[in-house]
Amino acid sequence: MSGKESGYLDMELLRFTTAGSVDDGKSTLIGRLLFDSKAIFEDQMEAIERASMRSGGEQVNLALLTDGLRAEREQGITIDVAYRYFATPKRKFIIADTPGHIQYTRNMVTGASTANVAIILVDARHGVLEQTRRHAYIASLLQIPHIIVCVNKMDLVDYSEDVFNTIVKDFESVASNLSVLDVRFVPISALEGDNVVTRSENTDWYDGPTLLYLLENIHIGSDINRHDFRLPVQYVIRPQSKEFPDFRGYAGRIAGGVLKKGDTVTVHPSGFSSVVKGINIFNKELDIAYAPQSVCIELEDDIDISRGDMIIKEGNGKPLCIEQDFDVMLCWFNDNNMVPRGKYTLKHTTAEVRCMIKEVKYKVDINALEKNSDNQELGMNDIARVSLRTTKPLFFDAYNTNRNTGSIILIDEGTNETVAAGMIL
Repeated sequence: MSGKESGYLDMELLRFTTAGSVDDGKSTLIGRLLFDSKAIFEDQMEAIERASMRSGGEQVNLALLTDGLRAEREQGITIDVAYRYFATPKRKFIIADTPGHIQYTRNMVTGASTANVAIILVDARHGVLEQTRRHAYIASLLQIPHIIVCVNKMDLVDYSEDVFNTIVKDFESVASNLSVLDVRFVPISALEGDNVVTRSENTDWYDGPTLLYLLENIHIGSDINRHDFRLPVQYVIRPQSKEFPDFRGYAGRIAGGVLKKGDTVTVHPSGFSSVVKGINIFNKELDIAYAPQSVCIELEDDIDISRGDMIIKEGNGKPLCIEQDFDVMLCWFNDNNMVPRGKYTLKHTTAEVRCMIKEVKYKVDINALEKNSDNQELGMNDIARVSLRTTKPLFFDAYNTNRNTGSIILIDEGTNETVAAGMIL
């Protein structure tokens, strides 16, 4: 492998999602990012130029780079989550372009669930709308660590500093009622390219960074929980070969914390402890491993460990929660309404158990950001606080402590469809 290839593989990966009201320019912004950062192939550019001409546009419609479904192109809206990948010399990026419509809330939750950054677009002409508040709420619910508010279409308000400052003030008022820790604001024109990749002379009153500079430099190293070691066991490796006759390794993706050779760990549900004898990644042995690496660890003692067990480190961070009854914030995905007292399959990290929905404590009106305790019916795109009971104890952290070990999905046992996703409280 060349040094250049090795450097690319070692580059930090940032995942970000876009959200905004209808026609706020999400897809155009992503198209501009890809175009101005030279992340578009010539044949892609030629294809969207031809499509733009067919639709009668006077200039190239960069939104066509992400609006991949025919229905999206015909209606001029984003329906499905579109994932795009690009890289700059500083970072690799995965973009989730999510729909802004309320009927696609489940798509936004899906696309944003693993994001480091949420880009929320606000049309400079319209300011902070009901949908803006809804997107901010979902971003805070999913504990996305960083929010970048892009005030778009500044070219249509003559690049007014007063308009920008009013929107900043209005959004800060919304954010003050939510658990949002880091909010940045950038005045942009996705159509014209102002402050997306290059600084704009039209906003000489703005002395902050461009959007791409923020994405390249925003600190995400501390977004992952580095204190509480968690390894959900995915697979037990026993080659039983002549070369490794007695090898027994436990493979999985580290969901939090740091592990070193010689550390004492405890395995749940058995509660037995042992010392880490070795840590392997591919064919290489490590002295230290950390989230989100996928590793295989070897222990000094033979312990009965299987898929779905959780390995934690002794005496570090918060204790692991071991419960059968707990509350989650649930987003319902399915066309069929939730069944009261219904039984579902629950997947959590690598574990799978059966569960029952005990109670809907309240639904969230995500437009007014109010709780409704009267309506217990949960339909597609609804978000509610729900009490669950599992058939056996689950080993988890609260979602605001660890997004990996604090999230679940529910599966319909009859159809095998994913019907909901939840954040453990």
